Amino acid sequence: MSDADSGRNGRVYDPDAEHAFPDERLNEVLTYLDTDPEITAYLEAQNVNPVTRKKYNDHGKKHVSIVRNRALCLYDLLKGADVLFNGARDQGLDEADEAVIVALAAELHDIGHVVHREDHTYYSIPLAADLLDRVLADLGFYDVGEKVRMKGEVLHAILCHTVEEEPLTTEAGVVRVADALDMEEGRSRIPYERGGRGINTVSSQAIKRVSLQPGEDYGVLVEIEMSNAAGVYQVDNLLKAKLHGSGLEENVRIVAINEHDEPDQIVERIEL
Repeated sequence: MSDADSGRNGRVYDPDAEHAFPDERLNEVLTYLDTDPEITAYLEAQNVNPVTRKKYNDHGKKHVSIVRNRALCLYDLLKGADVLFNGARDQGLDEADEAVIVALAAELHDIGHVVHREDHTYYSIPLAADLLDRVLADLGFYDVGEKVRMKGEVLHAILCHTVEEEPLTTEAGVVRVADALDMEEGRSRIPYERGGRGINTVSSQAIKRVSLQPGEDYGVLVEIEMSNAAGVYQVDNLLKAKLHGSGLEENVRIVAINEHDEPDQIVERIEL
């Protein structure tokens, strides 16, 4: 599938496409992130504890790329549906900073894995805080006060990607839901091939495709194609849990379909 097709299905953010928000600042930030050697090193190093040592799902560079893309596609669709975002606005920042907050939080949300898989969210905060001091200065968009406010909003979104914390901004809710939208079978490929057979790994194998598109009477329709009923765990226990309390419940609808045609098929369709 081409990148253009992926973009139309809410899978890959295309910087050259038309968007429902001012995107010039975001596009500069994405170029910066993709070429920063320290951030790249973190994205590679953070996968050792979850995958190599814990036999858990991917939490490295590929995962972060997918979460960032899904987060920006979700943000774009919600903006197109006139959903209000309050993170940047409450801080007196520009509308253009909403997408920057989403992108930076998605990029750095899992770096705490370099310390440990358990409680990684809380380790991510001090590590991301140090990086953000440099990144926000390098970008050159912000004065001292704006850098402080941007840093706080990004850290809030990172903290709230876990279900234990309550997102207080729409930007944070987007990052939280996007984290759960990385559920396709490719995410479990490495631990599955190495012998990992936990429920997260096995259920990921059952998810064939996730796509986002505009909803009819709500902001976003998330369509999930499953090959068997094991994928229900990803949809019900992980995605549903992250959508609940995200602040996006009224604007996101999830439909999961079991595409495998079996006479004794247990699950055919789930709607959330």
